[in-house]
Amino acid sequence: MGALALLLAAGGIWGCAAVNPGSPSQMPAPSVGESPLTAPAPGRAEVGLASWYGALHQGQLTASGEPFDMGRLTAAHRTLPLGTRLRVTNLENGRVVRVRVNDRGPWVSGRILDLSREAARLLDMMERGVVLVRLEVDRV
Repeated sequence: MGALALLLAAGGIWGCAAVNPGSPSQMPAPSVGESPLTAPAPGRAEVGLASWYGALHQGQLTASGEPFDMGRLTAAHRTLPLGTRLRVTNLENGRVVRVRVNDRGPWVSGRILDLSREAARLLDMMERGVVLVRLEVDRV
């Protein structure tokens, strides 16, 4: 029972980290009306919670096939096409950053975006871990 409690506590510590499920074939199916192959129109906006991931995933392959680099301006989204450029606004402080979708996630219910450590730093959200954001599609 002690090992289970330790595992649950560790999960809470890394709660804002994304879990990369591996190959795209292991990704959960998109929700009704969503498809990772459908290119959204520039200007499409989405509001919701964003978290960030960093050192735990450094160097691991992303869904795009490139190694994750926490120092780059990248993000994980469940359905937007890989390579989509986003304008992300922290709605709590107004800070803005532009990122490129190169991974799938977040895999935590209720979140719409996982940001790289550098993107989170620029949005001033590292301490909070999870903040309300607006993401807008710049280009696909």
